Amino acid sequence: MITLTHTKALYRIPEAMRLLSLSRSVIYQEIRAGRLRTVTRGRTRLVPATAITEYVTLLETETLEGAA
Repeated sequence: MITLTHTKALYRIPEAMRLLSLSRSVIYQEIRAGRLRTVTRGRTRLVPATAITEYVTLLETETLEGAA
């Protein structure tokens, strides 16, 4: 299991894009699909650090299940 070290509790979408190495369109696609959790503060959509870790774990799980 990979452990990500987060220095912040909440990330803006561009920061989440860099952390996950995903494009903006893929990030929003995963949000719409319910695979990447977000919160809103005013008009700003933020990705909690825990949601990033959960998303990476989900991807690892899917990879392992696909290999079995």
